[in-house]
Amino acid sequence: MTVDIRKELPEIFKDFAEGRQNAFIKVKEQKEKGIPLIGTFCTFFPQELAVAAGATSVSLCSTSDETISDAERHLPSNLCPLIKSSYGFAMTDKCPFFFFSDMIIGETTCDGKKKMYEYLGEIRPTHVMELPNKYSEDGLKLWANQIRETKEIIENTFDVKITDEDLEEAIKVKNAERSAVKDFYEIMEADELPCTGLELWHVLNGITFEFDKHKIPKEIKALKEQVLAESKKITGKKRILITGCPIGGATEKVIEAVENNGGIVVSYENCGGAKAIDKNVEEDTGDPIAAMAEKYLQIGCACMSPNPNRKELLSRLIDQFKVDGVVDMHLQACQPFQVESLSIKNFVNNEKNIPYISVETDYGQSDIGQLNTRIAAFIEML
Repeated sequence: MTVDIRKELPEIFKDFAEGRQNAFIKVKEQKEKGIPLIGTFCTFFPQELAVAAGATSVSLCSTSDETISDAERHLPSNLCPLIKSSYGFAMTDKCPFFFFSDMIIGETTCDGKKKMYEYLGEIRPTHVMELPNKYSEDGLKLWANQIRETKEIIENTFDVKITDEDLEEAIKVKNAERSAVKDFYEIMEADELPCTGLELWHVLNGITFEFDKHKIPKEIKALKEQVLAESKKITGKKRILITGCPIGGATEKVIEAVENNGGIVVSYENCGGAKAIDKNVEEDTGDPIAAMAEKYLQIGCACMSPNPNRKELLSRLIDQFKVDGVVDMHLQACQPFQVESLSIKNFVNNEKNIPYISVETDYGQSDIGQLNTRIAAFIEML
């Protein structure tokens, strides 16, 4: 996904918005070159393992209701739409990423996913990493052992040897990527915003479908320079942070509801935003697996209990991006985020002293009117 800085700004954003679609072609090219592909479902998977193995990885999480009816032939209808959509695309062979994946690596972030992985294992070789449910000394040991086990499984699957030197180099590659993306989204700190929140999201999402991780820092730097040079200088809108469940695809309707009703999204705490890239892996420690375990286990997902890291990150983002209000987006039947919403509401209202609203949605379009009504009222209150 090479960025031509001579393009007009809207065309550049279009390139990144179409990153997933373009990646369907690129992933086929990767396979034709003999490069292994690992399908993943979560930001807890250390992508450094794939890089160190000479492989690449791609998210298999689907965000469309296209195959949910197919999935409901096997799965309960009152299950999270992300799980149903992802499984539906796998069972119907409608996802090129799943089709070309040599192996699937999952994680025990929720009970629904754990059971889905059993079914996916009947279609593709699937390995599930046992994620500790809290950050602790014992949790770190368990997660480091899980990373070591996964490294060995990748080595055996692809007949490669991953050395500590390979891991250290992969850590530097991924750190450079994370730092570049973080530097890019910090353009939304400005009082005069250079782009919309939806355009920002398309970039953040599109980057995840760039398979050559070495190229990303240069591409993102060029994009940032162009965005700033062609700044839209947006002012006078209420600054919104979106947190909660993974966002994207069909749930971009939440972003649109904010930006069609007097707000602008300046920050995303969700998995595809700051949550996954806020911290880097410590380099040159002598024990790269322990360093990866330390970084990844600090991700403030609602599956962790207790979950102080989510509040710590939210606090920094609210201050850094001068946020006027927080929208907490929940997917239907996502119990960890739904249960945690009271704690997040109390934190945002009482400790950060700004308004908060939670909205529940799925991958359908029937609730767009309701979303617009509720979010418009929330922004007007601000």
